[in-house]
Amino acid sequence: MRTFCEAIKESDMGKDFTFKGWVMHYRDHGGLIFIDLRDYSGILQMVFDENIDSKSFKTAKKLKNEYVVSVTGTVRRRPEGTENRSLKTGSLEIIAKSVLILNACEALPFQIDEESEVNEFTRLKYRYIDLRSKRLKENLIFRSRFTHLIREFLNGKGFFDIETPFLTKSTPEGSRDFLVPSRLNHGQFFALPQSPQLFKQILMVSGFERYYQIVRCFRDEDLRADRQPEFTQLDMEMSFVETKEIISLTEELFISIFKNLLNISIEQSFKVMDYDNAMDKYGSDKPDTRFGLILIDLTDIFKNSSFNLFKENIQKGGIIKAICLENGANLLSRKDIDELLNIVKDFGGKGLAWTKVSQNNMLEGGISKFVSGDEGNALIAKLEAKNGDIIFYQSDSKKTVENVLGRLRLYLAKNYGLIGEDNFNFLWVVNFPLFEYSEEEKKIVAVHHPFTSPAQKDLDLLEKNPLAAKSDSYDLVLNGEEIGGGSIRIHNSGLQRKIFEILSVSPEDTKHKFGFLLDALSFGAPPHGGIAFGLDRILMILRKEESIRDVIAFPKTQKGYCPLSDAPSPVKENQLRELGIKINQTPLKNII
Repeated sequence: MRTFCEAIKESDMGKDFTFKGWVMHYRDHGGLIFIDLRDYSGILQMVFDENIDSKSFKTAKKLKNEYVVSVTGTVRRRPEGTENRSLKTGSLEIIAKSVLILNACEALPFQIDEESEVNEFTRLKYRYIDLRSKRLKENLIFRSRFTHLIREFLNGKGFFDIETPFLTKSTPEGSRDFLVPSRLNHGQFFALPQSPQLFKQILMVSGFERYYQIVRCFRDEDLRADRQPEFTQLDMEMSFVETKEIISLTEELFISIFKNLLNISIEQSFKVMDYDNAMDKYGSDKPDTRFGLILIDLTDIFKNSSFNLFKENIQKGGIIKAICLENGANLLSRKDIDELLNIVKDFGGKGLAWTKVSQNNMLEGGISKFVSGDEGNALIAKLEAKNGDIIFYQSDSKKTVENVLGRLRLYLAKNYGLIGEDNFNFLWVVNFPLFEYSEEEKKIVAVHHPFTSPAQKDLDLLEKNPLAAKSDSYDLVLNGEEIGGGSIRIHNSGLQRKIFEILSVSPEDTKHKFGFLLDALSFGAPPHGGIAFGLDRILMILRKEESIRDVIAFPKTQKGYCPLSDAPSPVKENQLRELGIKINQTPLKNII
């Protein structure tokens, strides 16, 4: 009967066991051959001694890295001085009595046990080999334990794990849908869900009260290090709840995860920050609060400025804000500062003004000649700046200033070591606007989604000034990354219709896209709310990876392509005919 490598212990010495796995390392020392056998549990050294069993020794001579073998032998202690303290089984080894080659292995496209630079495309093409590496294997085992713990926790809280459809109706929620043509209904399409939002609300109308699902979701959008076309989220919905109950339950869940998986104790309650405060101080609705570099408003100080750029922007209704980089003069060279000017343009800024603080508490360099003595004294006091600090200024519209400085503070923190490596900083951001105006679409759009309930105190604003209305919503941020978001939902069909009206959704589109939800809300829908978490992004943070691709078993490239399976790929002409689809061979850019 098979035994796993890391299952043996000191008390097993002298006993015989059979192990099955892959040859990780092979070392021929003449009359002795050593192999490190690897299975999913770990690594164990096997010793083939020509004097003990010549038959197994001859077979061992044929072994190469990544051969699949079965080895039977006796447990013994490694000779003193040969122990491997980095392995759990490093003090023990197996004296082989027999070995069977279960399968050979061709020459590998890359070495598994080396931290060499391997092209990511190659890694994804041979993903089954890449997943044998210690790092990726441990990431996926951690992921399995992570989702198991979530299910165990929520099952214990009275939640029901209920599946929702993958083939559903196209109701775009801000990203493109993946469309699936229907063979039985020519010219009509299913859509893969961007989230189970509508179905989980209908489950609340159905009286289940506590639902969750670890669910696959799909968005046809441009990809980044923290995005994939298909991703996994933890979806939760509850009836008869208020925001504080959802927040409390979420904190309990993460306290349990951190304690059981990372052996880290975190305190309940997490910090809470108002959306307006987050934008004002950090220039982001997902602020990283592990370091300073707070945005400080200097508009009042420069209201009578002789500096034309500042004066003109203030007259146009713009603002001036700054961040102060402590000890910046020693961290940044003049070349570094010049490079920041280009980086800021990538952030959407027109430029970057700066000054240094000198020993006598005066400003020097950059725009210092345009800053009066009184202005300099006032801004140094307000920023609490001191000798050697560098001050970076932005003058533009409020939205641009906060966006540019918010991204600049993150760039400086990451590139100049302002963030502690082992910190895990949770933060709730609340009181988001219900709507915002989209310059691209030239209309009002929902900040979260159109099913988010307005704050009760702002219901009157829906008629008077909808852009001033706040929502009953909340996002959870971890280390400057949004890992989840939710809201109290609209459970009144009349209010839901009003929201669609504000969003310029026509009555025809409302009925066509959301009629089934509105019907459900009219049949005794309870007050309800929920939250969803991006599991891939959370795992990326907890495992300290740079990309979510390293915590997903079979990810796509940044172009949404799978090198392993060669997907997406063409299909046969008869398949297209069955679906009533004809491929236009003309490039889309030529059609447009």
